[in-house]
Amino acid sequence: MGLSKVSNRGWSVYGVLKRLIDIVGAFAGLVVLLPLLIVVSILVKIDDPKGSVFYYQTRVGKDEKHFRMYKFRSMVRDADKQLEKLLGQNEIEGAMFKMRHDPRVTRIGRFIRKTSIDELPQLVNVLRGDMSLVGPRPPLPREVKEYTLYDKQRLSVTPGCTGLWQISGRNELSFGQMVELDLKYINQCSIRFDCLIILKTIKMLLGSKNAY
Repeated sequence: MGLSKVSNRGWSVYGVLKRLIDIVGAFAGLVVLLPLLIVVSILVKIDDPKGSVFYYQTRVGKDEKHFRMYKFRSMVRDADKQLEKLLGQNEIEGAMFKMRHDPRVTRIGRFIRKTSIDELPQLVNVLRGDMSLVGPRPPLPREVKEYTLYDKQRLSVTPGCTGLWQISGRNELSFGQMVELDLKYINQCSIRFDCLIILKTIKMLLGSKNAY
């Protein structure tokens, strides 16, 4: 299914089923993972008593609409202010910043980022409808400013907690490769494809080595 060839009926059926899976999956995940969420909240607070447990960041969603994305705080309190000094050490090509040994990451932050536990609060975003369980990574506004019209095609669908990029190499891939994987997902979207990505994500998290 091409970006311009997806029928309204196809999007409607797929969209309704996808949203239903998102709601059930996110709610079940929050209930099952509640003990873990409580423990991580306590550890984050112990690591930095003066800092907040959660980190709120503006991201760009479907049709370039901004929303507030939730994460466990894994960096020092003034991380955003320090970013400008680190942009020259970016380890990924294109409109995205990644640094394997980011000095802004806290002690507990290293663990929850490596295991992707810091992403779990995004299940709340899924319930709100800002995000889906599966979809392209939601970019930052400053990243979107560097997008070409071709890159912006990845913003035509609801962003996800996980996606084809995450299970295909994640931080080992370039920005251009991420865009191509996102467009491939959009073109081939189906409930079966979503379920496959979710299963592969769970398998990957059990032995994650490239999340940072």
